[in-house]
Amino acid sequence: MKKIFLSALAISLLSVSCKKAPEGNSFIADNIANAVAQHTLQTDIIEKSGKILNPKTIDKNGNIVYIPIDDWTSGFFPGSIWLTYELTKDNKWLPLAEKYTESLDSVKHLKWHHDVGFMIGCSYLTGLRVTNRPEYKDVIVEAAKSLSTRFRPNAGVIQSWDADKGWQSQRGWKCPVIIDNMMNLELLFEATKFSGDSSFHNIAVSHADVTMKHQFRPDFSCYHVVDFDPETGEVRKRQTAQGYSDESAWARGQAWALYGYTTCYRYTQDKKYLDQAENVYRFIFNNKNLPEDLVPYWDFDAPNIPNEPRDASAAAAIASALYELSTYISDKGYKETADKIMNSLGSENYRAKVGTNGNFILMHSVGSIPHNSEIDVPLNYADYYFLEALKRKKDLEQK
Repeated sequence: MKKIFLSALAISLLSVSCKKAPEGNSFIADNIANAVAQHTLQTDIIEKSGKILNPKTIDKNGNIVYIPIDDWTSGFFPGSIWLTYELTKDNKWLPLAEKYTESLDSVKHLKWHHDVGFMIGCSYLTGLRVTNRPEYKDVIVEAAKSLSTRFRPNAGVIQSWDADKGWQSQRGWKCPVIIDNMMNLELLFEATKFSGDSSFHNIAVSHADVTMKHQFRPDFSCYHVVDFDPETGEVRKRQTAQGYSDESAWARGQAWALYGYTTCYRYTQDKKYLDQAENVYRFIFNNKNLPEDLVPYWDFDAPNIPNEPRDASAAAAIASALYELSTYISDKGYKETADKIMNSLGSENYRAKVGTNGNFILMHSVGSIPHNSEIDVPLNYADYYFLEALKRKKDLEQK
C-alpha cells in the first residue's frame, strides 16, 4: 500500500514539476511536497541498502555519488532531512535525520578540515535547533575546538587548506584562506553560547575582520583565495581555485560572503558586518552579467556568458541569506529579491522532475570548473540552502 501511495504521489508531482512555479503559500506547499517526494525516493534507496549512505551529486552516467563522512559536503544531506522534518512536522523524517546526523559524530575531531563548520553545523546545529537535544551541543563545542586549532593568531585567520598535500601543495601557499570560511564561523559563535568560552567568538570576529580587510576589492567583489604568511600576517597572494581567474568574481564565493557577513551580524550586532553584507548585495545585483532570473553564471566574469553554466547552489545560498537580511533591514526589497530567486529555482528550469536528477531537488549547479568537477549537476548543498530558504520564507510569511 505504501508503494502504491508513493507512486501516485510521484506521478502527481511529475506533472506539477513541469509547470511554472506557483505563487505565495501554494509555492511553499508545492515545494515542500516536491522535497518530500524526492527525499522519500532518496531515503528508500539508502534504507534498503542497509548502510548509511550520504548522497552528494550524480556522475556522468546519472548514478548517485555517495561520499565519506570526511567530505566537506557530508553535513548537507542530513541537514536537508532535518529541514524536511521541520517543514512537514512528519515524524517519519525524525529518526532518519537523527541517524544520518549521528553517523557524522567523529567529524568533531577533524583538525585538518576547516569545513567542520559546514559538516557539523548543517547537521548537528540544524538538528539542535529543531529538537533542542543537549548532547548535540557537546558535539558542536568539540567541533569548534577542532576548528580553532586552525587559527593562525599572527595572521588573525583560520587556515583553510593544508598547503603541504594534494593539489593545494602545488600552489606555493603558506596559509591559504578561502571566502568559504565565512560559512564556518557560525559554529564558533554557537560554541561560545553553549560553552561560555569566548575564545571561539573572538576567533570568529578576528577572521571576519581580517577577511573584510584583505579579501575584497573596491567594488566589494571578493577574491576566492588569499594566502597569508602565518608568521607575519602579510598577504602573499590573492588568487582563485574554483573561479575563472584570480581577478574574477566566482559566483558561489560572492554568495558565501553575503551569507557569512549576514550571519556575523546576527551574532555580534556589529553594523560593519551588516554594511558589508549590503555592499556584497549591491555588487551581485548591480552586476551587468547577472541574468534576469537572478540565478548567476558560475563566475560573473566567465568568458562565454551567456553560454556558461549557471550555479543554482549560489542562487539558493543568496536567497537564504537575503531572507535573513530582510529581517534586519526591511525596506530595501531583500525579501522580494529572494522571492524572485526562489520562483526561478522552483520552476521547471531548475527544479527536477520527481524521480529524475538522482532524486535531488535542484538541477544546474557547479562544483569546480577549473578542476573539471561537478559541472551542471545537482549538488546536495544547493538542495540544503534551497530548503533553508524555503523555511525562512515560510516563517516570514506566517508572521
